[in-house]
Amino acid sequence: MDILNVISIFEISDITLDKFTWFNEPAQWSLKDNELHMTTDKKTDFWQSTWYNFTFNSGHVYGVGISEDFTLEVCVEADFHTLYDQAGLMIYLDEKHWLKTGIEYNDGQPMIGSVLTNGVSDWATGVFNGNPRKFWLRLSKVGNVVCVKYSTDNKTWILLRLSAFPVSEKYFVGLMSCTPQREGLTAKFSGVTFSKPVKDIIHSN
Repeated sequence: MDILNVISIFEISDITLDKFTWFNEPAQWSLKDNELHMTTDKKTDFWQSTWYNFTFNSGHVYGVGISEDFTLEVCVEADFHTLYDQAGLMIYLDEKHWLKTGIEYNDGQPMIGSVLTNGVSDWATGVFNGNPRKFWLRLSKVGNVVCVKYSTDNKTWILLRLSAFPVSEKYFVGLMSCTPQREGLTAKFSGVTFSKPVKDIIHSN
């Protein structure tokens, strides 16, 4: 499915969760009071080739088409406890070009990280010094650059990743969750807000 051809484009100020659409819709999900609850299907993931020599494009994303620069913020709540359990944000162009970020269970604990795929996937991860069952993410796109920040308290924001990203007329952006080793991770996404990015996406809090 060419997801960029089946979604609508909205102005930043008009975007609410009821205008999102699914890429790989899970069997169980609900939307109420501008909060999304999604429960993962069995063995879902996004990955391209690196090290493991397999490809997955089956993870769940509830998103919307964006044709301009943006900042997306969200609060994510989930109980990560099985290898590669993950939930967070994603910007997606096609199977070979995307970025996902959030908490992912690895090395016996929930870790904060991101995966950038440009043909093949990379993976950058580190220790999360907060409550992994409730955290905040901010994803900004300006021109050919994406910037990811995270927060443990929704007050202080920490830079997680700054990277180049392909320029496109539109992007699919939204809330992501996957469980490569199982099914049944329920993630709650709240406080979803879109805005125009600030002038300095790296250093501003």
